[in-house]
Amino acid sequence: MSISRRIATLGLGLAASFGVSLAAQAQARELTVASSATYAPFAFENKDKQIVGFDIDIINAIAKQQNFKIKVVNTPWSGIFAALNNGDVDLVISGVTINDKRRQSYDFSAPYFAAHQLIAVAKGSTVASLKDLTGKKIAVVNASTADDVASREFGKTNANIRRFESTPLIISELAGGGVDAAIGDNGVIAYRVSQNAALKTVEDPSFPEEGFGIVVKKGDKALQDKLNAGLAAVRADGSYGEIYKKWFAKEYKGR
Repeated sequence: MSISRRIATLGLGLAASFGVSLAAQAQARELTVASSATYAPFAFENKDKQIVGFDIDIINAIAKQQNFKIKVVNTPWSGIFAALNNGDVDLVISGVTINDKRRQSYDFSAPYFAAHQLIAVAKGSTVASLKDLTGKKIAVVNASTADDVASREFGKTNANIRRFESTPLIISELAGGGVDAAIGDNGVIAYRVSQNAALKTVEDPSFPEEGFGIVVKKGDKALQDKLNAGLAAVRADGSYGEIYKKWFAKEYKGR
């Protein structure tokens, strides 16, 4: 073999090794996950200040299936999408409802939780539907699906819609008599109401079924595909059902 061919072969070998090294580094990169830890039982801080919950167990199970590392960062809901946009985090799992408006700016995994909106009121309230809240003070989490629902029904600038930064705050406002009702995702509202004997929940059949999805930047198909493959595997091996039962104390009956 000529000297020039030896040099070329050596160069190709080094390039290949360098490429493998870069691929390995990319595979080993820790992904930062944003979650707002105020949404028990989906994500919240335990007594040791660790972020735990259904969402956290799901993303950990997916990461294990797809062999990537994650770091969960407690991120306020008001800034969670900005953190993704700015590249501060790689993905968001925080009870985010998949809808057409959000799909314009972000990509989602397949739904990992079936949800709908739920109304919380005082035990003695006669409210039986969303329409019964006409003229009443309503608490919602700012920029949430419940905010969209209330805004469509009563007008975005309606002074009776009171916007807060978290579910604990809207439930606290309701329990203290500052509002007549609170609206939010069923899993979170039901959990909070179960801890307050003075409150109850109201189902409105007009609320559509929704799905929570894991959010990634628009066009990040590689990560989206990994999340979907991991979620499918978690459902297939039974671990999704175990996580569901752990946090909701009942068997998972969905698909």
